[in-house]
Amino acid sequence: MAPRLAMAITTVVLCAFCFVAVTYELSTDPALGTFTAAMVLLVVVFLVQLQISFPRFVPVLGRHRLVLLLVQSLLTYVPFLFYGQAWLPLPGLLAGSTLLVLPYVVAWPAFGLVLVSTDVLQFFVGLGWRDVSYTTVSTLLTGLVVFGLSRLTDMVTEVHRSRADLARLAVDQERLRFARDLHDLLGYSLSTITLKCELAYRLLPGQAGRVQEELTEILRTSRQALSDVRAVASGYRDMNLAAEVSDAESVLDALDITTVTHVTCGTLPRQVDTTLATVLREGMTNMLRHSKAARCEITALHRDRTIVFRLANDGVDGARTHLRPLAGEEGNGNSGIRNLATRVEAIGGTLTAGGRSDGWFALEVVLDLADTQAQEPGPEEVEAGDPRLERVGADAMEG
Repeated sequence: MAPRLAMAITTVVLCAFCFVAVTYELSTDPALGTFTAAMVLLVVVFLVQLQISFPRFVPVLGRHRLVLLLVQSLLTYVPFLFYGQAWLPLPGLLAGSTLLVLPYVVAWPAFGLVLVSTDVLQFFVGLGWRDVSYTTVSTLLTGLVVFGLSRLTDMVTEVHRSRADLARLAVDQERLRFARDLHDLLGYSLSTITLKCELAYRLLPGQAGRVQEELTEILRTSRQALSDVRAVASGYRDMNLAAEVSDAESVLDALDITTVTHVTCGTLPRQVDTTLATVLREGMTNMLRHSKAARCEITALHRDRTIVFRLANDGVDGARTHLRPLAGEEGNGNSGIRNLATRVEAIGGTLTAGGRSDGWFALEVVLDLADTQAQEPGPEEVEAGDPRLERVGADAMEG
């Protein structure tokens, strides 16, 4: 409504100025033919002024505003030869148009030229100094009002367009965050369910006890996946590294992968704990999907104010012999690792991944707790997002 209201106000003001021109014409008691011709010219001037003030009124004409300004200049000065004093209100509209159309360097000199030319025309039709002074001020104010209202309408339109763009950007960012959370939280659980189902299928003929155990694990993992989805929909995604390490050990043991864990980082800030747990989940997901690991190491150490987390496995060859950041890589299928790199960088850490010279693949995170705690949000802060979307998502999960 605001852009439309601004446009309506400007249009009403332009109509008022044109009405003043009509009263000037009637004051001369013109003949019917002369008055009709004057009204036709006045309508044309009004339409030209409307197009100059609102370039998007007719987009094709809006791209030729200089031509429109030239037409308005002709319709402002030429009729003086026939209508004289009755045409004096029109230079004010032309003055406003010069400020709207011409570049800033020449716009104000042109504005002054219109004022001076109006004074000359007034002397030409025989007006005295008092009338000239009044008309000069009237022309000045008319030009400034036309310019100000027209620019204000443009600014209101631009502000509303910018607000719409920001709203779309916020929605896109929230969708990206939601997709990243689903990928990071559910990828591991769903991969585990798939692997355990395949294992149960192979064990089905002769190991009923083992099959029941695996089905129990599948049920537990499925419930955890459902809980994760509900957490995402509600906006609360706090995770615990120690619990994730325990779950990882259980999964790897079921798959006969030798696992060595060394977690001595103690109690961590909530944001760090959640981030490292998410890194472990995604790293486990990639390992189970893309490697043939027989051994795995999970390490989390606290060195002074630094936390070093490492997940390594022997399921790749030694073609790549160094760790490297993956956040900027494109087109290599590492979208999950890139998501993790984004998360880690958001709390002031670095994530590297790559093959080692001994044939192992390592995923490593280094975090400075001093920087992280400075960024830790307070309990009163709520993560940005549309609460209606979160409420709908939570209700859908409950259903």
